[in-house]
Amino acid sequence: MQEAAERSDRMLDGVLQSVQPQVMWTHGPTTSGSCEVSRRRTIMTVISAERRGSFLGLVDRHLRKSGYQIKAINNDVEYPAVYARDGEGYTVSLRFGGEGLAFLRVDSPCVEKSEVAESTTKATAPTYEGMENIPRPNIRSAFWSAGAP
Repeated sequence: MQEAAERSDRMLDGVLQSVQPQVMWTHGPTTSGSCEVSRRRTIMTVISAERRGSFLGLVDRHLRKSGYQIKAINNDVEYPAVYARDGEGYTVSLRFGGEGLAFLRVDSPCVEKSEVAESTTKATAPTYEGMENIPRPNIRSAFWSAGAP
């Protein structure tokens, strides 16, 4: 599971590095089940409704270029999403929630159970440690937040 979590971190890093201009993000919770592990990152940059399609397009192109198979695309104006899978069964998803909150997630296939350490990747936004919930996006970007109130 630890190796799967580290691979998930590398996958998330790749997606986020493909987004230009860069966005600020923080870690979401790491969860594990009977044989799978999930890593999450929450985008803290405000992504306006006008820019969500561009954001999804960048992520979609990165995933396709990196060999992922796109499994589904939700073109909903308010809650768009893209879901992909690599050849080894890892799934990557980018989903938008209320008020433009964007979530990146990688789920591993079934792997050998083990302890899973927290990610060592340094978040680019505050980590909100000790808070019950991560707040809504609150970091403005001249590009990604354009058109947002």
